[in-house]
Amino acid sequence: MPPNGTSAMTNRPAPAADGRVDWVDYAKGICIIMVVMMHSVLGVELAAGQTGFMHLVVMFAKPFRMPDFFLISGLFLPVVIDRDWRTYLDRKVVHFAYFYVIWVTIQFGFKAPAFAAETSWSHAGLMYLEAFIDPFGTLWFIYLLPIFFVVIKATRRLPPVLIWSVAALLETAHVSTGWTAIDEFCARFIYIYSGYLFAHYVFALSDLARVRPRLAMLGLALWALINGGLVALGASEWPLISLALGFSGACAIITTGTLLARMHWLNFFRFCGEHSIVIYLAFFLPMASTRTLLLHSGLIHDIGAISLIVTIVGVIGALAIWWAALALKANFLFERPAAFWIAPKKSGRVLQPAE
Repeated sequence: MPPNGTSAMTNRPAPAADGRVDWVDYAKGICIIMVVMMHSVLGVELAAGQTGFMHLVVMFAKPFRMPDFFLISGLFLPVVIDRDWRTYLDRKVVHFAYFYVIWVTIQFGFKAPAFAAETSWSHAGLMYLEAFIDPFGTLWFIYLLPIFFVVIKATRRLPPVLIWSVAALLETAHVSTGWTAIDEFCARFIYIYSGYLFAHYVFALSDLARVRPRLAMLGLALWALINGGLVALGASEWPLISLALGFSGACAIITTGTLLARMHWLNFFRFCGEHSIVIYLAFFLPMASTRTLLLHSGLIHDIGAISLIVTIVGVIGALAIWWAALALKANFLFERPAAFWIAPKKSGRVLQPAE
């Protein structure tokens, strides 16, 4: 019998009737909160010139924070990979390109005056145009997803072992050109491709964690010791070790998400996972404003506490912006209007924002 969440005919992951898989949403929720935490903590510490206790959490999560996000992003590709190119490009390229254009413009609008003050408005304009060649700020994840999706579909007739091997070599090489799109492609493609290629085994891992929770918790404890130890030793970014920690951390997040879903605990994580793209797009504004306010007010002196508050406000503030946008009929900020679809919507179902 195939694992829950897969098709008996194809061994491909099959979402529930409402289009969602509980542990996937929990895992995505953990991922997006870790992403907000990283940007919040490092931003506060850079501005303050010192570190706090949250720095340890960020460093612990560094080896797997983005690998697990990309691996999970590839899980449902087997379901859609054989769609015609028009539909595939609409769902996997135009969808994310739309949000990138909207939100890079919004982000740049807030930052452009500072850029212009340092150089000139014409240079700031060139920086805006450059954002469409190399991703800007926190939006590089949205920028790279369509590229990954196209590459995976375009190479699906090639031997998977060849693609996987090349991807693994690219990650191990730790490519550093200074161009975000190139460097992050080399570092992350292995994970989204593995999510696509090994989706059946990922769902099997989740099933095992669900039926053997004690074994799962023992595995998590062992992983945490190894991951934390290698980070403390400064070995987490060594070739091959970084790849191993990326995959083991992704498995740990999948296992954690499954255990939380099994117990129905911390449903806020699941809610964040259901709306991960909302948080990812909008967290920069509440994060930056709260950081500036707290650092300049002097109300709190502990850098770790400031970092934690900024993280929480970043997540909740992004959701508040989404709710406000819906209330003000500004749905276009988080929902792609019909005018920007190049293929018809699937009848009888409303697509989730992150699809």
